[in-house]
Amino acid sequence: MQNVKRLWGVIIVMAVCNLVLTSLLITHNMNQSEPSHPTDPEQQGEQKNERVVAKVGNREITIQELQTALERHYGTELLGQMLDREVIRLEGNETGTTIGSAEINRELKRMQQGYESEQQFYASMQSQLGLSEQEIKEDVTNKLLLEKLATNHIQITDAQVEDYINTHPDEFKQENEYNILQIIVSTKDQANKVIAELAKGESFATLARDRSLDDATNNSGGDLGWIEGDDPFVSAPVLEAAKLLKVGEVSKPVSVPQGFAIVKLKNRREKANPDHAFIRENVRRELALREAPPLKDYVLQLRTKWKVTIIDPLLR
Repeated sequence: MQNVKRLWGVIIVMAVCNLVLTSLLITHNMNQSEPSHPTDPEQQGEQKNERVVAKVGNREITIQELQTALERHYGTELLGQMLDREVIRLEGNETGTTIGSAEINRELKRMQQGYESEQQFYASMQSQLGLSEQEIKEDVTNKLLLEKLATNHIQITDAQVEDYINTHPDEFKQENEYNILQIIVSTKDQANKVIAELAKGESFATLARDRSLDDATNNSGGDLGWIEGDDPFVSAPVLEAAKLLKVGEVSKPVSVPQGFAIVKLKNRREKANPDHAFIRENVRRELALREAPPLKDYVLQLRTKWKVTIIDPLLR
């Protein structure tokens, strides 16, 4: 259950691309379906398709060009996801399978691990990915419904859950968490100059914004947020340097793949006492999914059952 914050970030980035394409396709279809003015319908249609959305020098890019490119590169994938969602919905309706608010809240709680609060999680999703709270909940509901349908006939006993927990203690051990700030620069000399400026009282956040090469954190003052001690998505030298610091201290230059890092330990805390009921339910769910057919295969079975047909040959 480590690194849920970053993992879901990657997943949701993919969802955002799909949402953008959906919006453009819907707009395109609405434009095509709108009644034309009786004066000159042909000219009006041409104007809609020739609406300029960007310019590069003298080159104008129209909405039609953008939509055509999006359909060509992402249309098949997006249509497939739309069809998958529909067959999952139909199967849920037929079998009376639903997702309750408690299940949604439990999954959202799992996604929010690594964030300081629920509000920070939703604010981050909105500012970084443009996803509203409602859109996130819709994605979660669809995912949970698919999993429940695929595992409906699989029973995982309490004994199986406890056995898994007892035989995998490393997955559930309590660890420290670290709130780390970092600045990444190209050379050791640049790193030493940053450290000298920090010693003179310059703001770490300001230097991170102005100097750091890490686009993921420079605009947030170099803040990596709360990180577990073995987070695989954070450079190991950065983690090791942070563990040796006292709160408020700044490290010497640390060699990393991008160059050199200056690390500051903003805070340290013991990981909160685990919610054992929450852990057991997650384990039960994961064990059931292991015994179920691959979700991709299950969705293909649903497509066959509900007679999905892709009519446009370019989208097959």
